Order: sequence, then C-alpha cells, then structure tokens
Amino acid sequence: MVAIGRALMGRPDLLLLDEPSLGLAPKVVGTIMSTLRSLRAGGLTILLVEQNAKLALEIADRGYIMRTGTIVLDGSSAKLRENTELMRIYLGMS
Repeated sequence: MVAIGRALMGRPDLLLLDEPSLGLAPKVVGTIMSTLRSLRAGGLTILLVEQNAKLALEIADRGYIMRTGTIVLDGSSAKLRENTELMRIYLGMS
C-alpha cells in the first residue's frame, strides 16, 4: 500500500502494478482493489498484473490471460468473465 501511495505522489499518467494482492489479508486486498477502482474511475490508466483473475477481471476494462509467458486468451473483461473454459481452468468454477 505504501508503494502504491508513493507511486501516486508523482501524479503518473499510467500506474503499473505487479501482483498487488500477493500475500495480503482478504480485507486489505478488498481495500486495494476498491482504491484501484476509484483511481480508474478518476481517469488513471492502470496496467495490472494479477494472478487472481476474478479480482482483476472485476476492475479491468480488458484482460489478457497468459500461460507460461504466452497470451492464450484476450478480450473485454465482460467477455472473459463469460468464457466457461476460463472459469473452469483459472477460477476453479464448473
């Protein structure tokens, strides 16, 4: 959270985040994702790399799903959330 705050102090046009939820308590993850939604709504462009596909697709406009460094799926977040294969493989849903 401090690193995100520090990055925002420079008033960036683009915020790059790599796994901001990694190792954090669920409540803290919720706070961070809520903050990212607010920043995005305020016009900040965010490039988010996140293993938690469900969370990432809830706040992103567009998503790219990678497997071993190769993009295997891409599209609008809404379209990716509707993809049953993605749900089964990456989100553990049947």
